[in-house]
Amino acid sequence: MRIYLDLCIYNRPFDDQHQPRIVIETMEFLFLLSKAIDKEITIINSFVLEDENSKTPFIDRKDKIYDLLEVTSEYVSYSEELENRAKEIEKFGIMAMDALHIACAEMAKADFFVTCDDLLVRKGKTNKKNINVRIMSLMEFITREVFKV
Repeated sequence: MRIYLDLCIYNRPFDDQHQPRIVIETMEFLFLLSKAIDKEITIINSFVLEDENSKTPFIDRKDKIYDLLEVTSEYVSYSEELENRAKEIEKFGIMAMDALHIACAEMAKADFFVTCDDLLVRKGKTNKKNINVRIMSLMEFITREVFKV
């Protein structure tokens, strides 16, 4: 299984752990990392993830997320084709940065683009005929695709 994780997922361990959803998503993320370390799944990195992370004002968080990105086993580099695809995806009402992430997931032929962004999940489902990767929330992905519930 090949998955592309949105940067919001990499940030989960550093978010406010007093919120139940964040605690659950943090545990789910750590579970996926362990699956990647054991080579049971492939997690994909990209220039977009690294660029977005570089803009984080919290130095410690930024460095730790770079460490987490080391668990990935594939990398998507910039290309003009990718940028053009992202511009097409933006036409579906998806923000530019999210469109770049989705275009990277498509280029890498990921099976899933996984995010904590509920609005992005809704827009992805609304436009699933126009997007070449399944967009799912982290909770839905863990439930349906990992545990097959």
